[in-house]
Amino acid sequence: MKPVMQFIAVAALAASVFTVPARAGDATAGDIVITQAWSRATPNGAKIAGGYLTIENKGTAPDRLVGGSGEIAGKVEVHEMAMNNGVMTMRPLDKGLAIEPGKTVKLAPGGFHLMLMDLKGPFKQGDKVPVTLEFEKAGKVTVSLDVQGVGAQAPGGGHDHSGMKKM
Repeated sequence: MKPVMQFIAVAALAASVFTVPARAGDATAGDIVITQAWSRATPNGAKIAGGYLTIENKGTAPDRLVGGSGEIAGKVEVHEMAMNNGVMTMRPLDKGLAIEPGKTVKLAPGGFHLMLMDLKGPFKQGDKVPVTLEFEKAGKVTVSLDVQGVGAQAPGGGHDHSGMKKM
């Protein structure tokens, strides 16, 4: 192989290794980048579901996730689940969830999450459920929740090994 052809082959291989394509569920609004949006399948008749995702603020100013909406749910709120004196509690975050500049916040089972209430139908594994999130500064952005199995703990049904910490 000629040196020029070798260089082109190596450059093409390097480009393919270091290029990370955006996933179908990824979305941006201003400086906010949303990835890994997912939910769990629900049984027929269920009236609530959780929504999980990762939010990164690539800007220099704080923003805040203040709520959401979706055709599948009568109401979408931002909630926090926490342990208080050995008792699991869940509460809506009435002032929203702060996303500090340069930080990443993960909404995941057992911590911050979206609470989709008054569901109009079940979530079935493999579905993609559109939800519009509302940020104080970045405005509205629609994401698609990839519906995983009933007991999933992370997107793709696996466990979270990313090392990211909940804020």
